[in-house]
Amino acid sequence: QVQLVESGGGLVQPGGSLRLSCAASGTISINSMGWYRQIPGKHRELVAIISNGVNTFYGKDVEGRFTISREQNTIYLQMNNLKPDDTDKYYCYVREGAEEYWGQGIQVNVSS
Repeated sequence: QVQLVESGGGLVQPGGSLRLSCAASGTISINSMGWYRQIPGKHRELVAIISNGVNTFYGKDVEGRFTISREQNTIYLQMNNLKPDDTDKYYCYVREGAEEYWGQGIQVNVSS
């Protein structure tokens, strides 16, 4: 059974940084890992994704500020120069073949 364990969220002031982590277990061959975010009442949007271990793609609102990386079955999202609009619940995502898995979500709050 695939399990995703997210960590690293919290409260930060505008301009600050946070690093999210997501560790996947129970997987055999991951195709893609990434992060999405969603606030209640809105659609879930892509933040960053890394495919085949090397190809990265970022949402337009975070490109240049966020960096995704992967070490084996753990991904990291380094978030710099955070803005109040980055306040959201962030969800870890894994695709393995035709199967998709989601973490429970971790809250990031950017406020002074």
